[in-house]
Amino acid sequence: MFSDVDETLYSGKSLFDFLDFYFTGLYGPEGAGHVAETRRRIAVLADTGAPRETANRAYYEAWRGERIAVVREWGTRWFAQRSRADGFYVPAVRAALRTHRHRGDRIALVSGSFSAVLDPIASDIGARHVLCTRPELSDGVYTGDVSGEPCIGEGKRRAVRELVARYPHIMPADCHGYGDHLSDLPMLTEVGHPVVVGGSPELLARLPRARVLPRHAAVSPTASNCHT
Repeated sequence: MFSDVDETLYSGKSLFDFLDFYFTGLYGPEGAGHVAETRRRIAVLADTGAPRETANRAYYEAWRGERIAVVREWGTRWFAQRSRADGFYVPAVRAALRTHRHRGDRIALVSGSFSAVLDPIASDIGARHVLCTRPELSDGVYTGDVSGEPCIGEGKRRAVRELVARYPHIMPADCHGYGDHLSDLPMLTEVGHPVVVGGSPELLARLPRARVLPRHAAVSPTASNCHT
């Protein structure tokens, strides 16, 4: 089964929360200023109607010059600290993913976030795959560019298709997908059992037969055969 992360599984927005956690924690006021400027640039893109893919690329420009080993270490710290708080996970989705695991389904996280943030989450929930945006690296340092395409919108569709293609015995019609935003639509249309977390009217207008999962419900998924 496939699950979006930010505001679907994780209750917040990991990209921005980690941006603040890392740069403010490591660089103090100078880092806080860098975070503020990054947020301003991305807000301008959103206000002018730029695609989410463009904003996603702009986000990773903020990481230019940072060493992956240090960022990963801080990603582990971020998860250790944040996950101790109540409400880190969206309760209904966390419960659903736990049920999927008990039934033998393999979990794939699909997100525009990056592995420094997602890997600790994947390890905690037992996800087998992490499909995400991949910041470009040179000698262990982030260049500020993205390798390939952002895992947003159509990028999520292609990531799901590529993973399913690796397992010929898997039928997409048997798989579940969880998402909360219109940008998750390409991913959700690839699976036979789309689940709209929170009941987005925009998503439901495009997926009228999708199951709605209220964020605080404890609803178990139906059985599936998505054993990747």
